[in-house]
Amino acid sequence: MKRPLTPDLIAGYAEGYRNDRERRLASRAFALADVSAASFAPEESFGMKHTFSIDIKTLPAANQERSGRCWLFAATNVLRERIANRLNLDKFELSQSYLAFWDKFERANYFLESILETAGEPTDERNVAFILTTGVHDGGQWEMFSNIVRKYGVVPKDVYNETYQSSHTGSMNAALNQNLKKCAVRLRAMVRDGAGEDALEEEKEKMLGKVYSFLASCYTEPPKVFDFEYADKDGEYHVERDMTPLSFAEKYVGDLLERTVSIINAPTADKEFGKTYTVRHLGNVVGGKRVVHLNLSMEDFKEAILNQLKDGKIVWFGSDAGKYAERERGFWNDRSFDLELTTGLDLALSKAEGLDYWYSAMNHAMCLTGVDLADGKPVRWKVENSWGEKSGEKGYYVASDGWFDRFVYQAAVEAEYLGEKAELAKAEPAVLEAWDPMGTLAD
Repeated sequence: MKRPLTPDLIAGYAEGYRNDRERRLASRAFALADVSAASFAPEESFGMKHTFSIDIKTLPAANQERSGRCWLFAATNVLRERIANRLNLDKFELSQSYLAFWDKFERANYFLESILETAGEPTDERNVAFILTTGVHDGGQWEMFSNIVRKYGVVPKDVYNETYQSSHTGSMNAALNQNLKKCAVRLRAMVRDGAGEDALEEEKEKMLGKVYSFLASCYTEPPKVFDFEYADKDGEYHVERDMTPLSFAEKYVGDLLERTVSIINAPTADKEFGKTYTVRHLGNVVGGKRVVHLNLSMEDFKEAILNQLKDGKIVWFGSDAGKYAERERGFWNDRSFDLELTTGLDLALSKAEGLDYWYSAMNHAMCLTGVDLADGKPVRWKVENSWGEKSGEKGYYVASDGWFDRFVYQAAVEAEYLGEKAELAKAEPAVLEAWDPMGTLAD
């Protein structure tokens, strides 16, 4: 039986507030400050130092600007460090726009194929609703990056640089998704009216032609052939003529993507450690590799990451960057904001509870470039962000190990650093529903 709020109940709650000195004090603190700012615990921030026992020297922080391309920036940062080391460079970036163009175009096709696949279902069926509401946007995961590089290669940033639309994607995405919804209306109507596969494919190709032209207007057309020119740290000029994006990737990326495994830490009852998982309707390239995650305990998850860092290689990772963040100083520390004290609320959620009840999920990808160890155990982690050099320590952040335990969900590590567990990643994955938290995208 539902019980409404009564005047007597409300009067009791009001009296409780008036008699609670801490709640009245909090109202003064909240009057001119954000709740998080008023809850800041300075003594807990003193340990967020930019000193690390393992500190991989990396290039300057990049800037994704007003776009959700963090996953592409973090992934290209992994590649650029290896290229820069190989070529003795002190500045270098790969083109995130090149990858974003092809990701958007492939994802439009992925969307339309998903519409055709589910055309017989009503629009309020949960999978159809998920496809329609998700649409095409900026976010992604490691294997989605890998699929684009495998198919289209990669190019230096000075070959295919930023445009206004590439770094300010809101209006572009809105127009694209409005068009795709109209395409969905048309394709579903054709299926309902009994159109054959050839007619549907012909109509879809016309739609994609318009999408390609729109994207080319926003980004310019991607290059097919280019000259790779650079000057190394010694000022010596180099040039490699007539490269293609695929030949560049073959030479400078090699088989790295094939050797890399997506690992997750999802300690929920429905996901066993040591097992692999994929997510329905998660992807960008039709015919590309599935997004597959190997679920590991936090101990094993960290061990693989530490093995790679100790070998001098940075690590792509995905986290919930919105929790316990101090952006100006540049750190994440779950102990630096005493929210229970200032709010008077019960806020204690375990990592598993946070996932099951949608308090937290991955929403931002960055790179781990260092760690401070005490007795072999992590204390704090060095993080390369993609928000430019004006926040943190010239764009580099610090994460406490407690925050890492609670809010880091995914990483991409080379199989050799998983040891015997690398074999587990080869197993056939269980299929999770499209709305599972492990299907969220970093942006």
